[in-house]
Amino acid sequence: MKEKIKSDYTSWLIIIGIVMLFLEFTFFNSGLIFSLLVQVGMIYIGSKRMSKKLGKLLFWGGIVFLVISVLSMLTFRFLLLAILIHFLIQYSQTKKNPIQIKPVIDLSKKPVKDENLVKKKPLITNVFFGKQKTPQAVYEWNDINIQAGLGDTVIDLSYTVLPKGETIIFIRNIVGNIEVLVPYDMEVYVNHTSFAGTARILDLQDEKMFNQSLQLHTADYENAHQKVKIVSSMFAGNIEVKRV
Repeated sequence: MKEKIKSDYTSWLIIIGIVMLFLEFTFFNSGLIFSLLVQVGMIYIGSKRMSKKLGKLLFWGGIVFLVISVLSMLTFRFLLLAILIHFLIQYSQTKKNPIQIKPVIDLSKKPVKDENLVKKKPLITNVFFGKQKTPQAVYEWNDINIQAGLGDTVIDLSYTVLPKGETIIFIRNIVGNIEVLVPYDMEVYVNHTSFAGTARILDLQDEKMFNQSLQLHTADYENAHQKVKIVSSMFAGNIEVKRV
């Protein structure tokens, strides 16, 4: 019963938020859509020209104006208020009806032996600012699962020996570019999501993306004994997957 009430509450919150967003865009602040598009455009153009002073100015100016626009939205304030009220209600109910957890111990079962876990150092770590890349010398491969903020990520697979089976590269980024260099004899699968940017994946050139997902793979991927799976997502930026 509690789960159903919680689900209904979330559904109503989403519906009211969508209605308020529509009303704000239509009646109260009709120029907000244009402002948001301009700010996203500033961030995107600035990220492409970060080496120049004008590019940095556009990039950071776009971020500042975007944050100000979002904070000034009535819908955003409503969501904050709704979340605060939700937590207050949850806290009040917890005080009235505290959850009691009673451990159940089955003495008939044999004790579980300690697992021998091996901790491995990640090939690339999470960063919020700056460019990161794999070593430019021979290195041992570990599957990649990272999240980045603002900057570029370069994965070069020509300096390592990939294991048999499926190699995983999982990258989440806010703004920046992703470049993956793949050996010629390797089958590839790409699942990429972007709000704004372009995709250059093998023979696919300059595919424009706006709030969409792209999934494709080479012809022999399903039956290959050695293959690379690339899953990526970003707010704004480009992805390039090419042979080396």
